[in-house]
Amino acid sequence: MGVKICVCVKTNPDLQMVRIKNREPVLEAVPYKVGDLEKNALEAAIVLRDAAGEGAVVAVTVAEGDRKIGETMKEALALGADEAVIVSDPALAASDQGGIALALAKALEKSGPYDLILFGEGSSDGYSGQVPGRVAELLGLSEIGYARRLTAAGAGVQAERSMGDIVEVLEAPFPVAATVVSEINEPRTPTLMNIMKAKSKPVAQYGLADLGLDAAAVAPRRTVVSNLAEEQDRKHVMLEGDAAQQAAALVDALVNEGLLGR
Repeated sequence: MGVKICVCVKTNPDLQMVRIKNREPVLEAVPYKVGDLEKNALEAAIVLRDAAGEGAVVAVTVAEGDRKIGETMKEALALGADEAVIVSDPALAASDQGGIALALAKALEKSGPYDLILFGEGSSDGYSGQVPGRVAELLGLSEIGYARRLTAAGAGVQAERSMGDIVEVLEAPFPVAATVVSEINEPRTPTLMNIMKAKSKPVAQYGLADLGLDAAAVAPRRTVVSNLAEEQDRKHVMLEGDAAQQAAALVDALVNEGLLGR
């Protein structure tokens, strides 16, 4: 029997669509998508599955709020995951990394067991990097962080990672958790055929009650005091004249600000 790999997928707002108003992000009507580092993790899982010639890749996500997460997870299925697991509950909207990790760990216990659990090293919105370590701890697993290369090694996995000016190579037996960095691969673009196939792949959906949890179990233990963009003072310098004069004036202004050298 092949390796069974779980990829924990974080869906994030499309940052290119986020506007800043009064130093705060405006997320209304902003579409969500599979995070870039999660795509690297998915690609790594698919490569390992295909190299083994058998096995399964399961994409698992926690919906933090009342979003239509099913449509977003079809992207993960189109990228090559064999099935998806969605944890969705209104109580998760206010949860923090600890609550999300607990819900994920319970979902993995229910849908597993898994040989390998993969994460991106951080999410492109909060980028706290806390969830992978928390999940590994809750499941009693060893964790390999910041893998830039993953290969099968008998009944386990071998990982290569950069640690400053040295490169470490580690091996760990299954089951094990690992986080990956963007350098590990270039995620594939789903073909039209795979997008169509994604619609028929199995998707399981759990609420907190299905996992033996309640709202109190995932209640946040920390409060975000503020989340503000950095203040920017604009000089509002107007450049006059024709195009050549404006270009010369722009160069002078950049030199005066120390941004360009003569």
